[in-house]
Amino acid sequence: MRTSSENLDASMRSRLAGTRIIDQLAVLSPAYFGMVMATGIVSLAAYLLGMPFIANVLFQFNMIVYVALCFLSVLHMVLYPRRFFGNIIDHVRGPGYFTVVAATGILGGQFLILATDYQVSFVLWVIALLFWIVLTYAIFTGLTVTAKKPALDKGISGAWLLAVVATQSIAALSALLATHVKPSLMLEVNFLALTMWLWGGMLYVWMMALIFYRCVFFPLSPDDLSPSYWINMGAMAISTLAGSLLIANASDAPLLVSLLPFIKGVTVLYWAAGTWWIPILVMLGIWRYVYKRHPVKYDPLYWSVVFPLGMYTVSTDRMSAVMELDFLALLPTSFFYIALVAWSIAFIGFVFDLLRRIGILRL
Repeated sequence: MRTSSENLDASMRSRLAGTRIIDQLAVLSPAYFGMVMATGIVSLAAYLLGMPFIANVLFQFNMIVYVALCFLSVLHMVLYPRRFFGNIIDHVRGPGYFTVVAATGILGGQFLILATDYQVSFVLWVIALLFWIVLTYAIFTGLTVTAKKPALDKGISGAWLLAVVATQSIAALSALLATHVKPSLMLEVNFLALTMWLWGGMLYVWMMALIFYRCVFFPLSPDDLSPSYWINMGAMAISTLAGSLLIANASDAPLLVSLLPFIKGVTVLYWAAGTWWIPILVMLGIWRYVYKRHPVKYDPLYWSVVFPLGMYTVSTDRMSAVMELDFLALLPTSFFYIALVAWSIAFIGFVFDLLRRIGILRL
């Protein structure tokens, strides 16, 4: 039988673990929704490449993670409101909130494609659109009017392109839903998808110019080169996906038929730009971890590496299908396995980091 002393020790350990969990909420990163983005797109990639078991396992897991993160985010907002809302207008942390939009949109795509549940997908589309409106204008207005602003080399990174990813996630889900709405609403939904696709592309041009300028004309240390720079490619990949879905919808949308050559040309441009970034990002990673010997430590931003790899898989698969580019068929399969390995490594890192944070594991 357990003594009263042992019971007391167990109770104290339980309370201590609970306190640690609450304390961790104070520093909860909005970028954790990148885990939902990464898991969702790898799941969709598996489905498109004929691996339904992997797709459905990741889908079930993704639903749990999304609900858990929503709950934790609400707790964070309630328990630490000043920090929560203060982060929204922070040049470094603020863009991370756009992962909420993209995660909701990608989960909506999973419900539509994997579960053929149009009702839930529609609800998630509405939620994502509302989040996009609130966050887009709150973040950019706040960053504009705030009195204290960092220098360009300290305030901007690849994470800013999450705004592009969020916008294109709305475009992609809108294009998917357009084929399942009433005929009277098809024009409006396709028009929304088209305008969001165009706006996301314009936003990429604005932001990428600043990011490229920062990387080339300011000193870049290994600490500065965070995994979020992989979104340079990921933003182009999801733009390619949204364009490919618009091309697929053209047969039922006269508006898109008239713009089809333009949409095809810009879609290929997006794909080419995203492809161009891959060798650069690989070489920068080698420079950071091999040449500069930067320590490898789990960071929620590592999901920003998994997501672009998965998105490049899906976008290349869809573009090659709708534009009959059969010679690209090898790329989706190759990048899927790379994305799956990257997801597994990031997930293992997440588990160990979580156990360490709540005091169960000591490293």
